[in-house]
Amino acid sequence: MSPAAGATGGVDSRPVVLITGASRGIGRAVARELGADHHLVLGARREQDVADLLAELPSAEPFLADLTDADSLAAAVAALELPAGLAGVVHSAGNLVGGTVEELAPADWERSFALNVTAVAELTRLLLPALRQARGTVVTLNSGSGFTSIAARGPYCASKFALRALTDALREEERENGVRVSSVHPGRVDTDMQRELRELEGDSFTPRPPMSPQTVAATIGLALRLPEDANLDVVSVRPR
Repeated sequence: MSPAAGATGGVDSRPVVLITGASRGIGRAVARELGADHHLVLGARREQDVADLLAELPSAEPFLADLTDADSLAAAVAALELPAGLAGVVHSAGNLVGGTVEELAPADWERSFALNVTAVAELTRLLLPALRQARGTVVTLNSGSGFTSIAARGPYCASKFALRALTDALREEERENGVRVSSVHPGRVDTDMQRELRELEGDSFTPRPPMSPQTVAATIGLALRLPEDANLDVVSVRPR
């Protein structure tokens, strides 16, 4: 933990945001977007995956858990100190499971939904008391695949459709509790997952050009920083 962190809540009263998938891609970009004025709780499986971010950011600490393991997740949340509540959680962790219906086994579908949907729901559930206390914001990192499904990407697209449904339901459930819920749907972004996706589609990753992770991170930052009288419900961010 950095010296500025203290008890989560920040000795300098910075708003606290937890970011899953902070070790790479958009999650890492979100950490840098928020780092100047937030205390960040960086989600990763191993501390070494975010060690450079912990050293770089003014106020940060690790959140080490297997998001698909309920016991691991519960223990990590229980270890957090949130005296002032939680200003936000950014669900950036995800996986890409592809293949046709003919090719796939039940375990493939379960693996996709376990991280992309169930882990989001369970972590949010565990954090709701702290989010309600701070009137915080939940941001789910979705995809254009949360609106349109294509061949050989069924598990990924289905999980993103389900994540959109989860986010919409949560928004209505928590409105009276003061918790805002935003769903961000990027198009092509210059990340490792997008390269994996293009390879899955039988094409090498050839930018046309894609957006940078920092562009998506700026959109997520807007959702978190928006004045309390408004909410960014659903936003689709596409390359020009």
